[in-house]
Amino acid sequence: MLVTLEGLDGSGKTTVWERLRTDNVLPADTVFTREPTESWYGEAVTRSIEDDDADSLAELFLYTADHAAHLADTVRPALADDRLVVSDRYSDSRYAYQGVTLAGSGFFDDPLAYVQRVHEPWTRAPDRTVYLDVDPETAARRSGATNKFETADYLADVRANYERLIDDDPDRFVRVDATADPDSVYERVRDAIV
Repeated sequence: MLVTLEGLDGSGKTTVWERLRTDNVLPADTVFTREPTESWYGEAVTRSIEDDDADSLAELFLYTADHAAHLADTVRPALADDRLVVSDRYSDSRYAYQGVTLAGSGFFDDPLAYVQRVHEPWTRAPDRTVYLDVDPETAARRSGATNKFETADYLADVRANYERLIDDDPDRFVRVDATADPDSVYERVRDAIV
């Protein structure tokens, strides 16, 4: 089973993911992974995030290359071995975030749908996605607004894209109020996975 943790920057995904890794509540052979990865593809993504002038379409394909390698090297092999995979960010992050970034390019009528079409032939959809929901202002404050993807205005558009994804596939998503106290958030996420 592939479980993904999604949400705005500052929603607490990584904190929950790290706690799941150390609390031993999931099977011992669970694979914990994340995007961007720590591969050279992921390093290219990280450089792109830090470059305010990065071309939005080129950036999409850096993320896409990282996702493809992640699937080939980590996700698909673990699933073939019947292992649980828990990923901190996955394809929905790309749809939500790059859908916003590409909207400014003027090339696409529906940027989110374009990003989905790029992935459709080869990606592997999650079995369950836990969406940590937080308002854009809180997310920007928590994340520190340290890069172009962490401003409240940008995150408002990203949140709208996540809502669209949830509306399109409501049975896959479990919404968790990420403004609750951290222990409650963790327990809700854990219960959605176990």
